[in-house]
Amino acid sequence: MLFLRRCFRISIQEHQINEEIRDKEVRLVDNDGSQLGVVTIERAMEAAIDRGLDLVKIAPKAEPPVCRIMDYGKFRFEEAKKEKEARRNQKIVDIKEVRLSAKIDVHDFDVRIKAAKKFLTDGDKVKASIRFRGREMAHTDIGLTVMQRFAESVADCGSVEKPAKLEGRQMQMFIAPLKK
Repeated sequence: MLFLRRCFRISIQEHQINEEIRDKEVRLVDNDGSQLGVVTIERAMEAAIDRGLDLVKIAPKAEPPVCRIMDYGKFRFEEAKKEKEARRNQKIVDIKEVRLSAKIDVHDFDVRIKAAKKFLTDGDKVKASIRFRGREMAHTDIGLTVMQRFAESVADCGSVEKPAKLEGRQMQMFIAPLKK
C-alpha cells in the first residue's frame, strides 16, 4: 500500500532529487561549481553520499542531463527567500479614475488635472472618462477636445496609453505614468 501512495503522490518539488533521477548517465557538477564530467548515476549518487549532500537534477532537458551535488533543503530555503523578496519589491499598479464632463469649467478641470498628476507620480494609471447625457451625444467632438486638453496637461507626468475612444455614452482614455 505504501508503494501505491508513493506512485500517485503529486510532487510539489520542481527538481528530481537522489533516487528520483532515473537517467543512466548525467553531467555532474560539484557543490563548489566545478565540473566532474559525465558519469553514471551510481557514481554520482556515491559522490553525493560521500559529501553528505543531495544529488539534484537541475537541467533535465540537456543531453546528458545536468545534476548538481548540493544541500537541497538549503537550496529550497534560499529560493523561497528570493521569491518572497521579489514579491515584496513588486509594485501593484492601480487604475484611478478621473471623471470629466463635456461642459467642465476651468477650475474643475484644474482640480482634476492636479488629482491625475498626483496619481501618476504615485505610479498608478489614470482612466479619464466623460459621460455624455442627453443631447451631449450629438456633440462628442467637444468631449474629444476636453480629453486632448487633459492629455496635454498631464503630459509631464504621464503618457497616453490608450487614446480617447467613445464606447456607448462614455468616452474613455488611459494614461500611464512615465518610466523613471
